[in-house]
Amino acid sequence: MSPAKTLPPGSTIGILGGGQLGRMTALAAARLGYRCIVYAPEDHSIAGDVAAGHVSGAYDDTAALARFAGQVDVITYEFENVPEAAVTECQRLKPVRPDVKSIHIAQHRRREKEFFRKLGIGTANYQPIASEADIAAATALPGILKTCTEGYDGKGQVRVADRAALAAAWQKLDRRECILEALVDFLCEISVIVARGLDGATRYFPIGLNDHRHGILRTTTVPSGLPAGTLATAERFGTELARGLDLVGLVALEMFVTRNGSVLANEMAPRPHNSGHWTIDACATSQFEQLVRAICGLPLGPVEVLAPSRMENLIGEEANDWARYLVDPTARLHLYGKTSPRPGRKMGHVTFLKPS
Repeated sequence: MSPAKTLPPGSTIGILGGGQLGRMTALAAARLGYRCIVYAPEDHSIAGDVAAGHVSGAYDDTAALARFAGQVDVITYEFENVPEAAVTECQRLKPVRPDVKSIHIAQHRRREKEFFRKLGIGTANYQPIASEADIAAATALPGILKTCTEGYDGKGQVRVADRAALAAAWQKLDRRECILEALVDFLCEISVIVARGLDGATRYFPIGLNDHRHGILRTTTVPSGLPAGTLATAERFGTELARGLDLVGLVALEMFVTRNGSVLANEMAPRPHNSGHWTIDACATSQFEQLVRAICGLPLGPVEVLAPSRMENLIGEEANDWARYLVDPTARLHLYGKTSPRPGRKMGHVTFLKPS
């Protein structure tokens, strides 16, 4: 590793986005002696609460982005819907890790699926839907119609049974560019999070077994209890994705395990991921520390599981039960500092160590 590429403790990390992933990244960076400055459109952010600084500006405000970039040594992002143009502008001024290629692919579902297949990563059958002719030719039914951009946590998605339902759903989604994904008869959902350093070294965290409800992750359990062959395929897909992106940082790959044992990629996120929150309390290196290590050119940390765990998201009013978790010796509570709970909003999480 070239010493010129290593950013030592005392350097400053810029984070695009002010949410909980930025907050936990800033906390991990501080433990290693790094400063973080957050850039977000809001005047106040929960990531900014724990960072050394906060720059407020729109994502198309080039002057504000330049002000931000001038205060940091490297830039990362905490969610993949930061506008691509903002990431490009930052990359012109300072190293951005992961770079704009990862954002470009992750922000568009069809590009994402095409990239998976180019790398030999399996996916469900899918078709582009951008016209009435596409609807008339659709065969990936029953399926889920998804907008190509801006969908997350179940947003921008409609389940459809036939062409009539598909046509109605496309109208409901404002006739936007979409993809239709055939339904998968899956046994379970899993995810792998892979780190890749400046020197090209890769390291993946143990596979998490995920439970989603209403499009939102509810729990992640590690170990997953899945067969070794299934885990090896998932690990290989994640590693191939990180290498194919030429990524420096983290990438999460969510996958289905089908009833016949095959593994199919669903979507990627080139950043820390909700399904990796268990690593804060139950892994030798957390996903957030691993991100800091990767983007600063440090050696990647070990990823051994310290204890079996189950991470549960606290959604909306569920966070009001914080006192219950504080008296549970198996629970590790993490609240994000958000002031207004509402349905579907992630307010925090709790990780149970050695759960029954």
